[in-house]
Amino acid sequence: MSVLTPGSTVVPDPDAEAPAAAPAPARRRRPLFGYLATPLVLGLACGALYLWIQGKELDSIEERLLNAEGIQNGVIEHLKLTGASTVFVILIAVPLGILLTRSFAKWFTPGVIALANIGQMVPSIGVLVLLALVWDIGFQPSVVALVAYALLPVLRNTIVGLQQVDRSVIESGRGMGMTKRRVLVRIELPLAVPVILAGVRTALVINVGAATLAAYVNAGGLGDIIVGGLSTSRDNVIITGAVLTAVLALFIDWLGAVVEDLLRPKGL
Repeated sequence: MSVLTPGSTVVPDPDAEAPAAAPAPARRRRPLFGYLATPLVLGLACGALYLWIQGKELDSIEERLLNAEGIQNGVIEHLKLTGASTVFVILIAVPLGILLTRSFAKWFTPGVIALANIGQMVPSIGVLVLLALVWDIGFQPSVVALVAYALLPVLRNTIVGLQQVDRSVIESGRGMGMTKRRVLVRIELPLAVPVILAGVRTALVINVGAATLAAYVNAGGLGDIIVGGLSTSRDNVIITGAVLTAVLALFIDWLGAVVEDLLRPKGL
């Protein structure tokens, strides 16, 4: 034990135990109100839109385009387009991203990323029209176009998420006798989940916006309302379709954030 006197310096006792390092603070989940705030605001926005439309004197064309059944069918079709395309994006991009982070396939990473960049650089309406010319119109070509348009964020985030895993953690797993596949499943992927899910959220929002263009190839969705308003010069219809699309995009992004919090490994 050292004694401190005026003008003296403190000499550490070599036999004293070093203070334990403070553990890194774990990422705290949001409180319940944090989860409910977004749907409450979006619900108020839909209520305000309904009251605004009810206060308008709609002509026969506007009433036909803004009937409740048509809006409901448009939302369902929009969700089908978004959901199907995002599922295919995940099924393609995540395994491909895993493959491109393996040592034997790293040479192909720049070329594959370049191809995915091309899919996103080309305007989505251009991809839709091209597929309509060489293939068909309707649901399936629209899903293919949306997959090509939203592939890049999930692919890139999968690669980045796996590459940022600490190599010492991987080597520790290998030193414990774990196979490469087991290290991937038990260590690399769980640690990369937050980054991968961020890419999936981005792809979802991209698909919600791009799916409105599917109305031009007879695939339905909320784009039918917007296109109907544009073709008939009805501002009330255009505003309604645009607001509903924005609300749907924000709601899906909120769902993605909730899923991301639930699937995030403890301590990250």
